[in-house]
This record gives sequence, C-alpha cells and structure tokens, in this order.
Amino acid sequence: MTIEVKVPLLPESITDATVSTWHKKAGDKVSRDENIVDLETDKVMLEVPSPTDGILKEIIKQSGSTVHAQEVIAVIEEGGAASAEEKPKQESKQEKAPANESSKEKSAPAKSETPPAAKSANEKQPPLSPSVRRVIAEHDIDVSHVTGTGKGGRITRENAMSAMSGSETDTQMQGDRPEKRVPMTRMRTRIAERLLEVTQNTAMLTTFNEINMAPVMDVRSRYREKFEKKYQTRLGFMSFFVKACVEALKRAPTVNASIDGNDIVYHGYFDIGVAVSTERGLVVPVLRNADQMSMAEIEAKIAEYADKARTGKLTLEEMQGGTFTITNGGVFGSLMATPIINAPQCAILGMHKIQERPVVENGQIVIRPMMYVALSYDHRLIDGKESVTFLVSIKELLEDPTRMLLEV
Repeated sequence: MTIEVKVPLLPESITDATVSTWHKKAGDKVSRDENIVDLETDKVMLEVPSPTDGILKEIIKQSGSTVHAQEVIAVIEEGGAASAEEKPKQESKQEKAPANESSKEKSAPAKSETPPAAKSANEKQPPLSPSVRRVIAEHDIDVSHVTGTGKGGRITRENAMSAMSGSETDTQMQGDRPEKRVPMTRMRTRIAERLLEVTQNTAMLTTFNEINMAPVMDVRSRYREKFEKKYQTRLGFMSFFVKACVEALKRAPTVNASIDGNDIVYHGYFDIGVAVSTERGLVVPVLRNADQMSMAEIEAKIAEYADKARTGKLTLEEMQGGTFTITNGGVFGSLMATPIINAPQCAILGMHKIQERPVVENGQIVIRPMMYVALSYDHRLIDGKESVTFLVSIKELLEDPTRMLLEV
C-alpha cells in the first residue's frame, strides 16, 4: 500500500514553501515520525515527518521546488521495510551446503555474514547536526553525494562546506581572484525586503546614551550561583534589560505603540522581542507579557528560544507580534551601531559591548565598565523628548537595579 507525503498546512500569511533538504533518497527505509525533508519558508524551517514505516518509493518534488499546502511531495511504500529485511533471510535459507561439507561448518558463516547489498540497504545514515543541516539547507547540497568523515561516517560541517564549494557551478575566475554566485535563501530574501521597506517607509532616527554596567555586574557576581542553583538557568544581562525596558515603556507609552495607516495603536501589554542571530539570518522571538515574567522566567525563555533558533525549531507563532525589540550586537564585539526598527513596531533598543573606559564621577576620573545603548525610533510617532526620556530611564534603572524592584 502506498502512502502520500504531503506538505503540511502552512502558517498564516505564508502561501508557499521551498523544498530545502531531503534527508532520505528513493529506496531508503523510513520510520514513522522520522523527519525526511525540510521545507524553507520566508520565516521558519518546517520539518515533514514520515506518516508511516516503509520505503521511500518516490520523491516527486526535488530540492529547490516551490510547493503549496497539501501538495504531494513523495510516496512511501508502507511495510516495504519489512519485506526488504526479509529478502536476505529468504536468500540465506535457500543456500544449501555441498554434500562433502558438514552442515555445521556452513551454517555458522551464513548467520554471521550479511551480503553487502543487504548491509547497504539496512544501514541508516547518521543524523545530521543542526549546523550541518543549516549549511545543507542554505546551499541546496545533495547529502547523498557527501562522504562523511566524522565518527561512524557522520557528515561534519567541514564535509558540507567542502561539498558546497564543489557544488557551486556558477564560479567565475578573474585571474587568480575567484568569485561565487549563489542565490539568496528565502529567509535572507525576506529579511532584505523588510529592512528595505522599513528604511523607505519610516522616518527613522537614533539617539544614544551610555550606561555604567558596574551595578548590574555586581548583582550578577553576588547572586549568580544561587540563581543558577535555584532556577537551573544562567543569570545574564538580557533579563535586566527586559525588566528595565518594561518599566521605561510604562513611563513612555508611545514607544510601545505602533502605526496602522492613519491610526496610532497603543498597546496595553508588553510583548518584548529579543533578536537572535542564526546562520540563516536574524530572527526575533517574542516574550509574551514580559511585565508578568520573573527574571528567571525571562532567562529560561530566552535560552529556550536561542536553542530553537539554532536548530531551526522556532515556530511562526513564537515570532509574530511584539511591541518592542531588543538586539544585542555587543556579543559580537560591536561598540556602537544604529539598529533598524522591526516593523510595525516603532522603536528598537540596541545593546553593545561592555568596555572599560575612563569616566568622571564626583570630579574624579575613574575606570568603569561602560556600554553604549542606542534607541532607533520612528520620528513620525515618537518625538525627541520621548526617545531621550525613555533611554534615560533605561540608564537610571540599570545603574541602580533596586529601582526596578521598587518600580520607582
């Protein structure tokens, strides 16, 4: 009996997907609920599991094909796996020992030795790591032609990169200066479109300030071990910034608003997006009702989102909405930058590298761990006074974390 493998129902606002990577080839054994192919959309990577145990009989839609919801992409022969396993057994039973040899001497090798064809049919390809899967998905690499050099024949990232270099057909040579031309992934194309749209359709402006991070760093050093022991999650800087942003947004509601046509939408809730960088591009999962979350819940949720982002498991629902966004270029060493608004939001906060610098306190020059922060905002809605007031609030709250607890 044959079973059709169909494209699952796509998330709202997504009309089609691209077949990214087949993890099986025609004739391979598949197990129920095993991921057999990845589909790439504008925002997320979707895994398509096998609906049954059997043999992948036919791949209808090859890598690079555009598909729609409920479209048939492959056919599985149900129960084919069992028949494939029984075939070698039947062949071994038909073998008979010659009359001049004892049956005992002949039966032992028959049980221990497996024909090469049977071995290759029954061998299961080692699973791919998330980083390898991303390289394969982004560059449309056929894994069936990649030889793994890792443990147990596992395909490493270096193997995938080497295959990518060998598979790029549109390579130009200008003397000893090679150039490669590769198509953008769907996600990178969508990111480019959105960023260009924001720069063209908003009156974006950025204001800067600097924060003495010594008080926050002192709190972290004093309570880090107890925090991690109690909540089983690390205490980072992001939870401090999320809490500070929520309090600052309460003081400046316009920064938490958005523009819809000729209307201003004031949000009575605080859904904070946290930008996460992945090899496929920047994604922004959202902390829903961040004002109701404890610092431990914030840190745990961010860690969960980061793990999902790295493995391509983020859902569209986890990235939709959001009233304000925080991005941290400091983890890559950025000292100062102007982040681009995450439309339809009207503002975004950029964190940067913490660096010791000389500053003046009470008439004395002292060394402090300082961070530049940037607020990019849509000047159509947010005035300079509101943007500066918001950023000063962030500075005051982080330089005296007790104020966040007291909400003063």
